[in-house]
Amino acid sequence: MKQEYAYWIALAHLPRMKTARKNELIVRFFEEKQNIVDFFHCEKSDWQNLFSLNEKEIELLNNAKNELANYSFLVEDLLEQGYDIIPITSPDYSPIIKNNLKRAYSPPLIYTKGNKQIMKENSIAIVGSRKAEAISLEFTDNVAKTASKDYTVVVSGFAKGVDKQALDSAIKYKGQSIIVLPQGITTFKSGFKKYYKQIINGDVLVLSTFFPKAPWSVQLAMARNSIIYGLAKEIYVAESSEKGGTWSGVVDGLRKGRNIFVRTPLSSEKNANNLLIQKGAIPVDSQGDKIENYSFQEMKALVVNKPSSTLEDVDSKIIKLLSLGVFSSKEIIKRLKIDWTTRKLTNYLKKNQNIEVLNKKSPMKFTIKRKENIQQSLF
Repeated sequence: MKQEYAYWIALAHLPRMKTARKNELIVRFFEEKQNIVDFFHCEKSDWQNLFSLNEKEIELLNNAKNELANYSFLVEDLLEQGYDIIPITSPDYSPIIKNNLKRAYSPPLIYTKGNKQIMKENSIAIVGSRKAEAISLEFTDNVAKTASKDYTVVVSGFAKGVDKQALDSAIKYKGQSIIVLPQGITTFKSGFKKYYKQIINGDVLVLSTFFPKAPWSVQLAMARNSIIYGLAKEIYVAESSEKGGTWSGVVDGLRKGRNIFVRTPLSSEKNANNLLIQKGAIPVDSQGDKIENYSFQEMKALVVNKPSSTLEDVDSKIIKLLSLGVFSSKEIIKRLKIDWTTRKLTNYLKKNQNIEVLNKKSPMKFTIKRKENIQQSLF
C-alpha cells in the first residue's frame, strides 16, 4: 500500500477536476479490478474507452504522473514524521464522512495525525462565529461537556471563537476531539507542539484534506467547513450571522436533511439563530437540550424592557416561558430579565406546584408540569 500513496496524492490533488469526478474514477477502476497504480499506467485508449476521460483530463493525469517522484519523497517524509495517509478505499477512512458527504463530496484522501479510530466514534460538531458572544462560548462549553461525558467526539475547525472553545472544552472535560485544519497538515507545527500530550494519549486527532504543505488561506478555510459538517453525526450551532461559513453550512445541511441544533438567542442578541430555526433547525437551550414547541413570536413577547420584580409578574412570565420548553434558573433570569439571584429563583421553582424539576443535578432544569403529572401528585 505504501507505494500507492504517491499515486493517491497525485489523483486527490488534481487541479480543475471535481471531487465527484475523482471518486467516479476510483469506483470505475475498482470495477475494472485495477488498483490506482494500474489506472495511472493505462494506455491513452484505455483512459478514453474504459474511463471516458476527455483530452483535458488526460492532460491533467499526465502532468500528475510527472510529479510522482516528488510525491514519493513527500510520502516518505510524511510517514517518517508519524502522519497517516488514508485513501477513501481504506478501512481506516471515516464512515461518517462517506455517509454524510456521499460520493459527490467525500475527499479521496485525508491526512491525519493521532488516533485514527476517533473517526469511527459517535461525533458532534459545534460551530459558530469567530467573534462569538460570551453566551455562545458558554453554550459551546456546556455542549462539549455533555458530549465528553457521553464519550462523543467533538469536531471543530480550530478557528477563533466557538471552534477554539469547543476544542478547549473537550480537552478540559477529558473528552476526545478532531481538529479539522484549514491548511496542509505539515504546516500545523505549533499546534502539534501545543497538543502533543493529547495526541499521544489518543484524545485528539488532527485532520486535513488539503495538500500537506498548503498554507492557510480563506479559500481553504471555507472548503474545510464541509469536512467539519461531514465528520459529525449531529451539528450544534452556537451563533451564526446571515452570511459566512456557519450560515452557508447550516443552510446546506438543512437542505440535505441533517439534524442541526441551534441555540435559541436572547432578544437582545443580534444574530441569525432564529432565522435558522425558522428554516428548520432544531431549537435548543443553553445546555444543548431540545426545546419543544418553541415559538419565536411568543418568546419575543415574553421579554420586557425592564426587569420583572413582583411575585405575580414573575410567576406569570415563568409559567408562559416553561410552557415553551425546558430551562435552567440562569436561562430564565436572562430571558425574562428577572431581578432575582439564581439561588432564589431555583428555590422558588422547586416549591412551585405547577413546575416540574427534570434534572436534579446542577444545573437544575425546569418545565411546566403536565396535567397527568399534576393528577398523580394529587392522588
